[in-house]
Amino acid sequence: MANGTSVLRHALDCDDTNVMVAALQKLGLSIDWRKDTNTLIIQGCGGQVPVTTANLYVGNSGTTIRFLTSVLASMQGEFVLDGVARMQQRPIHDLVEALKELGADVQCAPNGCPPVTMIANGFSRNTCQIAGNVSSQFLSGLMLAMGNSSRDIELHLTGTLVSEPYIQMTIDVLSVFGRTVRRNENNVYSSDGQQTASGAEYDIEPDASAASYFFAAAAVTGGTVTVRGLSKDSIQGDIGFCHSLEQMGCQIYYGTDFIRVQGGELIGIDIDMNAISDTVLTLAVVALFAQGQTTIRNVQHIRDKETDRITDLSRELRRLGAVVEEFEDGMKITPSKYRGAIIETYDDHRMAMSFAIAGLRIPDISISDPKCCHKTYPNYFEDLASLIDN
Repeated sequence: MANGTSVLRHALDCDDTNVMVAALQKLGLSIDWRKDTNTLIIQGCGGQVPVTTANLYVGNSGTTIRFLTSVLASMQGEFVLDGVARMQQRPIHDLVEALKELGADVQCAPNGCPPVTMIANGFSRNTCQIAGNVSSQFLSGLMLAMGNSSRDIELHLTGTLVSEPYIQMTIDVLSVFGRTVRRNENNVYSSDGQQTASGAEYDIEPDASAASYFFAAAAVTGGTVTVRGLSKDSIQGDIGFCHSLEQMGCQIYYGTDFIRVQGGELIGIDIDMNAISDTVLTLAVVALFAQGQTTIRNVQHIRDKETDRITDLSRELRRLGAVVEEFEDGMKITPSKYRGAIIETYDDHRMAMSFAIAGLRIPDISISDPKCCHKTYPNYFEDLASLIDN
């Protein structure tokens, strides 16, 4: 969206990045992906994509469809966005309704899910309400789009915001490119019209959500793992997972450019994981090896992720012998005598990566469809194997 050239360093080569890059290239943007150095060089379009009629495939990337739906609605053109069968079950209705309030001509399927179709002509109104209880990406997408409008825009957040740290991350990243978003005490996010975004160079932090699996490996084995490139000052909320492990009995060491976890005797905890919900599956697997029960609360929204991450997670934990009581917004896990099993992944990368950690302690665990990790971490199993070898 910016004017000029942007350089993004440490870009991850995975399915989610690939579908976003492919969609942007189909919209006419020039993107030079130098995979040997994990660098993306992007020629900005100044707020209007060159190709104004396109059908875009987003796979199962919720980030891609939510951000592009918002951004394209602020531009000119006719667009259709669709993905895999599971994407057609993932809600986007709240975002579509917010864009309609801003005057955009946007539609989704009758079930409130993709495909999304639009005849984009910018925003003709100044304000909208956006629900925060399904995905923080709805609000993030609108914040990406509103600075592209000629109008001063206000976004009024309604309900409880899930995964809140991602909102501050969005604001921080936008500021690097010259866009300012303000938030007041009434949960109103505002932006002045016609803000000029300028190209910038940006170093992408290592993925704190992916790092959680290696922190968990230290926890369940009683070993020590150091992840470099992250610190207590990371802009990513998922480093809060380390505090959860600390509550369970691990020792955490924060350096200026690393986080180290040393495993200890694990105890069950009662925890609200709304802010770090991408790490729910990781913590649930750690809970298998704790003394006492672990209760995870306030994460109802993860039922709408790549799979239903409450029901399907509960089912796979039971395969390993755990006693699991499922709630609408979470679960209670009681460890029991565990056993090996074939773990179903439901085409969910976090299922595969989390339950692989259980295999560090439980013999005879197999992960079905391990390639689903390609969504965000193609080299996960190679990296996990190298950690074990060391």
